[in-house]
Amino acid sequence: MTPPPEFPEAGLHHATALRDLGLAIKGTPLEPVLAAFDREIDRAGLASARPEYYLADEWGVPFPSRSIAIPFYLARPDLTAYHAARTGLVEGAGAADILRYLRHEFGHVVNYAYRLYDREEWAARFGPFTRPYPEEYRPRPFSREFVRHLPGWYAQKHPDEDWAETFAVWMTPGRDWRAEYGVWPVALGKLEYCDRVMREVAGTPPLPFEADDDGAGDGDEEYDFFSGTLGDVYGPAGPGGQDVPGLDGALRAAFEDAAPGNDPADRRPVGSLIRAVESELVANVYRWTGHFPERTLPLVRQLARRADELGQVYAPDRERAAVVAVTALVTGLAMNHVYTGEYFPAGGAGG
Repeated sequence: MTPPPEFPEAGLHHATALRDLGLAIKGTPLEPVLAAFDREIDRAGLASARPEYYLADEWGVPFPSRSIAIPFYLARPDLTAYHAARTGLVEGAGAADILRYLRHEFGHVVNYAYRLYDREEWAARFGPFTRPYPEEYRPRPFSREFVRHLPGWYAQKHPDEDWAETFAVWMTPGRDWRAEYGVWPVALGKLEYCDRVMREVAGTPPLPFEADDDGAGDGDEEYDFFSGTLGDVYGPAGPGGQDVPGLDGALRAAFEDAAPGNDPADRRPVGSLIRAVESELVANVYRWTGHFPERTLPLVRQLARRADELGQVYAPDRERAAVVAVTALVTGLAMNHVYTGEYFPAGGAGG
């Protein structure tokens, strides 16, 4: 595997202690975004459930709590760049994207604050809250039973995520969800339920946590997180995943139609093209297939490396065809993995 990218000009290394980064929300680009989001909360009539915010390794809302964890790498541009190079995807690429994630996470806050998951109709529409929470899930792209908000068809992962995605669509300013989902009756029914319940709880105080709650979200998360290093977050060897055998035949076939003529000056390396579209490719494959970026990134980098080793080239006037080819190849491999657990199901290796 390619050695993990480091950023010595910013003093970043896998051994960098998180406590030494001096990270905080106040005074960073996150602060005005959170202020804008608080105004969204007020306009939605949900100021009583306004959350606390803290930095952690990833987005989340500990259950049960009213605290939103925000990825630490969004607090500094150099850390954002480091994260992108190590994982292939920034969940919060710019203010608009951060707001998109905040609306989703606030959906969890509202769910826990008013214990909506205990309601019979909530369970009937979204499923039992107690359903086991899977690390892996197999989405049905474009299913009309679920809204689309975060990438990867995330609403299909668990009833709690289905609710949070539905809430986020409902909360998004200027989004005409009735028109957008008018021909998707199941998804529309969830949105109408959300609208009705939010009108009911608007302006009312959250319910107290029950006596047997385990105290998640009490502020210890930030302390625990900052006791580690960048290596604890990302691992010392870059994105995980092992090389996929059998890619050579697929690579050769993918770029046949973009092959140049015999003039050496009319050739560009396929590996360089793959690297140039790496970040967009990883993000969009995740958006439309649900194949996790931490798997797609090593796959894409292996394709680039093998293209170099095979000496693959393309004609400059066929660049668009070459980009389409690599996009289709990675998407096909990703869908295979999502549905079978393998890139090449039995008997399908690319030679």
